[in-house]
Amino acid sequence: MINTNRVAYWPQSVDCDNICVSVEYEDRQVYLLRVDQSAGAHDISYDAWNYLCTGNSATDKPISGGAVAMKSKNVDASKCKSLIYTKDNKLPLSAANSMNFLASCLQQPKSWIANNYMAVNIVDSICTLGVDEQCKLNWPEANQPTCPHTLGQLVSLKNYPVYNIQYPSGKKVLAVSGSSGAPATGNGGTGDDSAAPLRARQPVWLILGLVFSIYLTL
Repeated sequence: MINTNRVAYWPQSVDCDNICVSVEYEDRQVYLLRVDQSAGAHDISYDAWNYLCTGNSATDKPISGGAVAMKSKNVDASKCKSLIYTKDNKLPLSAANSMNFLASCLQQPKSWIANNYMAVNIVDSICTLGVDEQCKLNWPEANQPTCPHTLGQLVSLKNYPVYNIQYPSGKKVLAVSGSSGAPATGNGGTGDDSAAPLRARQPVWLILGLVFSIYLTL
């Protein structure tokens, strides 16, 4: 549902407006969705890092390496709409796991998230559990979405396979629950063609996958 070839994990918490960043290196630039909070580094998808360093996708000409100094700035969230593969480019949030974050944004009715989200009944970050359906939230009367099927139902889902780009081979492999997919600073990357709805933690999001660290410069 999003292009996880273009995601970023920054040390700062994800808020209801600043979810899109522009990252530049030499004459190349990409927009990245901020989907989660890192443990302290500025981390980006392996494919994005590979493109910024070389001008090529990691699936075409993968390279290995470490953290690279790059420039970054927050930009209007609309710059990242093309990275969201839903109707009207609404940000997909897991209906079962994102309500704390979503509620904080709905309390800011003019925020980007409050006006550009959709709740879906998919439970995990690699789209293996749940039901492919949209849920409705009657806010503020209710703080839990209503779905056609049971909210958070743990049934097998095969509509949205998620693929990782392996570091440093550049090969696409099907993401498997329990594999080495947690964000890990500076030792690899992920590039997923089809990703889960963003699953809110407290209060940020999680997309499984290894990422690459960069250094930010002014």
